[in-house]
Amino acid sequence: MRLFAHENRNRNADTRRVYAAFELAHTMVDFAAAICFLIGSILFFWKAWETEAIWLFVIGSAFFCVKPTLRLIREIKLVRMGELDELAEEAPE
Repeated sequence: MRLFAHENRNRNADTRRVYAAFELAHTMVDFAAAICFLIGSILFFWKAWETEAIWLFVIGSAFFCVKPTLRLIREIKLVRMGELDELAEEAPE
């Protein structure tokens, strides 16, 4: 089994469900990061809101760090699910 292989996500209903759940989480994190950057950019128009704008950029950056982490966790989980399937198939009856 390879990481980031397309066959990992389409193996069965469970792997499709895991893939879909992680894609939804990835999209939500992406949206949260974009909102933080948008609001932070707008707040920079006013000097009084500069500190809050900086914090929003930091939070948005943290969200951008979460995105590849989610993908890696998803792929590791899918590979492990496949390894368990292979072990079950090889087990003597």
